[in-house]
Amino acid sequence: MGVRQAYNDYMLFNSFEFLVFLPIVFLLYWFVFRERRQQNLLVVVASYVFYGWWDWRFLFLIAFTSLCSYVSGLLIEHFEDKRSYQKAISAFNIVLNVGVLGVFKYYNFFVENLHDFFGSFGWQLDWVTINIVLPVGISFYTFQALSYSIDVYQRKLPATHDPIEFFAYISFFPQLVAGPIERATNLLPQFQNIRQFDYAKAVDGCRQMLWGFFKKVVIADACALEVDAHWGNIVSVQGTNETLPISVIHLFVIGVLFTFQIYCDFSGYSDIAIGCARLFGFNLMRNFNFPYFSRSIPEFWRRWHISLTTWFRDYIYFPLGGSRCSKWKIIRNVYVVWAISGLWHGANWTFVCWGLFHATLLAIYNIFGINTKYKDVVAYGRYLPSIKETLQMSLTFFLAVIGWIIFRAENMTQAIDYLHAMFTNPFFGFVGGKETLMLCIAFMIVEWLQRDKQHALQINSKGLFSFSVVRISLYFVLSAIVLMKLWMNVEEDNVFIYFQF
Repeated sequence: MGVRQAYNDYMLFNSFEFLVFLPIVFLLYWFVFRERRQQNLLVVVASYVFYGWWDWRFLFLIAFTSLCSYVSGLLIEHFEDKRSYQKAISAFNIVLNVGVLGVFKYYNFFVENLHDFFGSFGWQLDWVTINIVLPVGISFYTFQALSYSIDVYQRKLPATHDPIEFFAYISFFPQLVAGPIERATNLLPQFQNIRQFDYAKAVDGCRQMLWGFFKKVVIADACALEVDAHWGNIVSVQGTNETLPISVIHLFVIGVLFTFQIYCDFSGYSDIAIGCARLFGFNLMRNFNFPYFSRSIPEFWRRWHISLTTWFRDYIYFPLGGSRCSKWKIIRNVYVVWAISGLWHGANWTFVCWGLFHATLLAIYNIFGINTKYKDVVAYGRYLPSIKETLQMSLTFFLAVIGWIIFRAENMTQAIDYLHAMFTNPFFGFVGGKETLMLCIAFMIVEWLQRDKQHALQINSKGLFSFSVVRISLYFVLSAIVLMKLWMNVEEDNVFIYFQF
């Protein structure tokens, strides 16, 4: 029996409950509780309501995680002149928090794999599995809490003495359950300073939220319907009058649609989170920077889930030696980081293999010394990329699709069967999802034109868009489409993919 998940009653961003919750908190924040500490307390209360809407019992878990890291920071500061004590306190907090994460997320995974391992030698051991509900966002807020205590230990910031601002930092509802994973060095000082309402920032935050909603509700959910409908059909598909062979093109198209689904789903969440935070005067770190326009896999990972990749870089890769060692040790470090990264995503060997797949690609780029440190986005200042850039982006996108197929598979057998069919089935045949694919292509054209911006709705007031009525009409149309989709899918379980992590 594995980890059980039940998110049907959660206050999703793409739910009408959240569309009521957000303006209420906004009005209380700016018009009722105007003093900084009052606003911080409101953030804590609102965040715990937001999180507890799903299951109030798990509020004790996030409170425990917050309290442990808060106290560890105070103790590290108290023993300022005793470095060995500080190291022990920091290590204990890390082990405690990782241990809690391990029990909820990985207990059954390791027990079942140990059972299978010993069973292969004929030893039948009576292991006990338990029915565990995986708390929403536990990996995100655990990493956020850990970063604080590590940074205090490394003297990158002083320990905070205000429990309200610290609990607000850990539980800040816009990014609580799926990131970005904020560093205390960036977000915590914002809770310590007075916030002033910035109209321009709030308006741009609304635009970014709208674009995030559009990506999730219109693009990601449309892709999900096609992917879920066709994913299991690897050998054949039932046509009108006969069984048709699943073509290589069809399998690749479904892989591409999942590639768009996970991008629009996750980056859409990040856009909503970042835009929502700006309504309250906070600046969250950028989490996606048009990754599908990358010219190499290393560039792709500098543009995808930036808050997580930089977390692993700073707290695991650099302590292992980073790039300041021999080439083979660098490759070892890469494999260690990506094995952990794969496991972070879930208790399944598909995630581990996905991580090792990307570690292998990164190692190949490193061995051959291929330059991947581009200063600007591709074709900066130009409408079209060069032939070389087009080939680079095509190869990178293809490799990303292969990786996402492994990621999407329910187990390694399914992943292997899918990839085997992609390279051995008839090339031509049934192709599904063509209309959704065209929608994704149109979406990518918009992102291409806006690739030098923070988000696609950050529109310059030039040409036709110099008229405010045109811009407002665009926002109105997009809002209407999003609301219509939300209304049509009100009974659907359109949970964000990264909630499971």
